[in-house]
Amino acid sequence: MKLFSYKKRLFGLLVLLTGFSAGLFAQDTQYQYLSGRDKDHTVTWDFKINTGMKSGSWGKIEVPSNWEQQGFGTYNYYKDTNNPDETGNYRYHFKVPAANDGKNINLVFEAAMTEAEVKVNGKLAGPVHQGGFYRFKYDITNLLNYESDNLLEVTVKKKSTNESVNQAERKADFWLFGGIYRPVYLEIKPKTNIDRIAIDARANGALSVNVYTAGLQNTMSIMARVYQLNGQPVGTPFTIKGTASQEMSRLQQQVKGIMAWNAENPALYNLEISITSNGKVLHRVKQRFGFRTAELRPQDGFYVNDRKIIFKGVCHHSEWPETGRALSKELNLMDVKLIKDMNMNAVRMSHYPPDQDFLDACDSLGLYVLDELTGWQAKYDTVVGRKLVKELVVRDVNHPSIVIWDNGNEGGFNFALDADYGKYDPQNRLVIHPWEKFNGTDTKHYPEYNYIQNSVLYGKEVFFPTEFMHGLQDGGHGAGLDDFWNLMLKHPYGAGGFLWAFHDEGVARTDRNGQIDIQGNAAPDGILGPHREKEGSYYTIKEIWSPVQIELKTLPQNFDGNILIENRYAFTNLSKCRFEWKLVKLPTAQQNSIQPFTNATGKSSLVLDPAQKGLLKLTLPANWKQSDVLYLTAYDAHQKEIFTWSWPIKLPGAAISNYTGKATLQPEATDADSSLIIKADGLTYYFSKKLGTLQKVLTAKAAISLADGPVLAGAKHKLKQLNHYKLGQSLVVEPVYEGGPQFKVKWIFTTGKPVKLDYQYSMRGELDFMGVTFNYPEEKITGMKWEGRGPYRVWKNRLKGQQFGVWHKAYNNTITGESWQYPEFKGYHDEVYWVTVENREAPFTIYTTQKNIFFQMLKPVKAAGATNENTNPPFPEGNIGIMDAIAPIGTKFNVADKMGPQSQKNIQMNYGLISGSIWLDFK
Repeated sequence: MKLFSYKKRLFGLLVLLTGFSAGLFAQDTQYQYLSGRDKDHTVTWDFKINTGMKSGSWGKIEVPSNWEQQGFGTYNYYKDTNNPDETGNYRYHFKVPAANDGKNINLVFEAAMTEAEVKVNGKLAGPVHQGGFYRFKYDITNLLNYESDNLLEVTVKKKSTNESVNQAERKADFWLFGGIYRPVYLEIKPKTNIDRIAIDARANGALSVNVYTAGLQNTMSIMARVYQLNGQPVGTPFTIKGTASQEMSRLQQQVKGIMAWNAENPALYNLEISITSNGKVLHRVKQRFGFRTAELRPQDGFYVNDRKIIFKGVCHHSEWPETGRALSKELNLMDVKLIKDMNMNAVRMSHYPPDQDFLDACDSLGLYVLDELTGWQAKYDTVVGRKLVKELVVRDVNHPSIVIWDNGNEGGFNFALDADYGKYDPQNRLVIHPWEKFNGTDTKHYPEYNYIQNSVLYGKEVFFPTEFMHGLQDGGHGAGLDDFWNLMLKHPYGAGGFLWAFHDEGVARTDRNGQIDIQGNAAPDGILGPHREKEGSYYTIKEIWSPVQIELKTLPQNFDGNILIENRYAFTNLSKCRFEWKLVKLPTAQQNSIQPFTNATGKSSLVLDPAQKGLLKLTLPANWKQSDVLYLTAYDAHQKEIFTWSWPIKLPGAAISNYTGKATLQPEATDADSSLIIKADGLTYYFSKKLGTLQKVLTAKAAISLADGPVLAGAKHKLKQLNHYKLGQSLVVEPVYEGGPQFKVKWIFTTGKPVKLDYQYSMRGELDFMGVTFNYPEEKITGMKWEGRGPYRVWKNRLKGQQFGVWHKAYNNTITGESWQYPEFKGYHDEVYWVTVENREAPFTIYTTQKNIFFQMLKPVKAAGATNENTNPPFPEGNIGIMDAIAPIGTKFNVADKMGPQSQKNIQMNYGLISGSIWLDFK
């Protein structure tokens, strides 16, 4: 009874406090949500659709949502070819408290696809809204019943009656959803109110605010004041007398002692604007903002706060597999954090304005934003376009993260709209046409390497491709980026660029039991999967775009702990960052663990201005060479990891020199009809007398089906003879080949050690790959454990981003962008010291003895129905390879050899001899 009484009193107190709070701040704008606030907090409305799934009768739908993801209607990608006149009817009953009678009430839709007719209590709320990505509102003050039932009816058409809207929005390379997918709410204000504000806050503290009002009288005043986010006032209030005849009033002040906003230090403030009369606040609004100056300087670059900025950006779609474009604050925040984690500083809203939550996260975490009017290769007409530009800019104008407006995309430019952005944006931000040379910019999409080279030499515009490195499947993004980026940084007017795209646009289709649909090769363009699974390029980008750059590839034998560092920040001195190093000992192939043992750790620091280079000193212990790997991690001013670099300390082959095998039988050789049989150290090896290659290996418990090797990758040879002889305490098998390039092989069997394989070859010309291969039945492989760089596979033009260590992964048959079990199992792995092939017969380990050896594990499967061979690089005929050189990968629009030096084939100008040794341990 006491507990119940206590809870009852507490509830009453909360109600009292809530009522007191509402009364205290009654002069603020009030909001009454009719829908839910996001995809996870929805409200059920009545719904009927005219065609497609669950059509023809009234049912229930969650709002906000895309109706396809609620099991209604028809899925469309790129064109509304199916059921183009699909229409959804919504109904919802609501009440408005009597206390709001006499106030101004707007009905606000954050967005509805694509055309919406709105009625309140049977009467039109206003004109039909056309355009699926924009906030629109109606004044419904005179349509409401107070303290009684109100009926909201919304008719949403997937296809607009305005053909230019369909061409701009629904003939586009993305999913074409339908429905009310962002929140719906009432915006309740007093009769005298602030309708909206537009802020121009410069980096020097100059603050100008355009205040748009309703019901303002000459006896009233408009007052503004800046506050820190913790509520502390900044400067003094500033006021202007009201003018009844003016819709807009401008307030200005020079604010002292402010911190300017930039993506590296996103300093934010609150601006409070009030209408007062005789000291009484009639209405008040609060807006978060930042002091920031953004400008294009022709034939120079893009500047923020007088510092030249290099955009390290990505194009971002607003989408989640299960809910389409209906998202949440948590999802938007997650995406911004992932973008920041890749060391990006910019994002392009392709091809429509995002949720407010996304822009809020860009403001607070720090990203430069290109906000885009829809127009995918086709433009809005001028009448509807003008309305949508206003809706776009009015909604987003106060976000300091937005530095550029995109007027359409790839030909979807209505030139008549270019000047409209400045009508609503007192900052007069740059307007561009993505893909076009316009307004002093060259934003060419998917340039080849030579285009950039030519632009570096002769270009007159500020250069930043708004789409490049098209990331179809596993191609693009990180592949070729190192070369592209190094060249782009040489551009005298360079401003970076934007990768296509952030994530695969996979949709969990309700008509296919939740199966993810990526529309063949149309939508798997992401660095991440639909649920934000990380591809290998994620880490490549993270290293290449790290603001802390280290080019040290290997540790010299006389390494003294000094590492050359370059500071590629625009604003941040590296004294704000911290560096931590550790020396580790790695487990061996014979141990079950993959966890390293830390031998020593330490911290370092460095004072280094942006665009400068300097030496970072690591104070390593005297016995540092007894460790296996040195790791160095940089952390930014916000304590987030920038990147971790790793360098192996010992050379390959060290593991085999410490091998602890035991002696058993003396080597011996026997002949069979088709095989040369070698018995050594308790194992039996079979070699083909016809081909000279290994056929299989027998252990005491199993037969290991490693066969068909070694052969020289990409070459054909004929066996001349198969020699075997004793060499000291060892037995040697030596095939002699003729035809093709020079190729020599020698197997050496020694008691108590794994079998050693020496090989030599020479090749000439342009080669896809170089090395020796075997075959092993794929269906018998279950996993791999290795010492080397990982855990992702690599391509010749995508080596950065991986760390040296001991790794493990189970077999998978992932096709990048079609299935998302990452890291992919199949492919090339870099700087491998040893690898254990786990299988259903008996595991075996291959040790390397040379630096920079790649290990080929099987061959990636081509995408189903793939029509683009650029992202399907060649592999040798064998599926287990010890490779000295591997192939690069292309992008959707560029073959590899158009992507720079690292993307060329491997060129051998003469018949230089390449030698190598591996050890194979079948025990």
